[in-house]
Amino acid sequence: MLPDLGGRHVCISFATRINSQTEVCLKQMQSIMFDNGAFSIFQQGGTMDVLAYYDWLRPMLRHPHWAVIPDVIDGTVEQQRAMLTTWQFPHTMGAPVWHLGLPLSYLVELGRKWPRVCFGSSGEYWEIGSSRWNERMRQAFAALEAAHCFPWVHGLRMMNQAGKWPLASVDSVNIARNYKSNGDMPGRMADRIDRVNQPLVTISKTPLEEMFL
Repeated sequence: MLPDLGGRHVCISFATRINSQTEVCLKQMQSIMFDNGAFSIFQQGGTMDVLAYYDWLRPMLRHPHWAVIPDVIDGTVEQQRAMLTTWQFPHTMGAPVWHLGLPLSYLVELGRKWPRVCFGSSGEYWEIGSSRWNERMRQAFAALEAAHCFPWVHGLRMMNQAGKWPLASVDSVNIARNYKSNGDMPGRMADRIDRVNQPLVTISKTPLEEMFL
């Protein structure tokens, strides 16, 4: 599968990494998003080893690659801020995660401090694409617009939402899992996905006080 995706952008998770595949990606892919694996580790009931994650990143984290900063699934704002203080690399190479269940004010705070922010779905917004999830996404982009804050927004597990929201990039396991069952080639699936750009629309603004919920 990997040779057919040469020259593209891929995601490698710390939780499911395979060294041989990582080496191939470093040689053949245009860029790599290194995921901290918090979602997979959370599902397995484990605890993330932050220092081991950084040791893994250190020899590879160079432009144009970037990495997701460690986060706490279903954690508080204070826990997320504590994780950000552990980051050992330049801001330009990392992206904090804003979980949809956290306050909009924290999203704006991240957007003003970091050039790239990841959106994560957890808590009551775990189900991507649900009506509740869609409303929260609308509120999130409206809050960024109201604050005149426009970071690069990456949607975690949001490839199916790429054409519906102004996401700069997305990831999922769609191609890796489904290209064989669809009787397709990974490169052709990627071509179809890459032909769809995010909508360039102004999302209705929420009341200013909603930013501080």
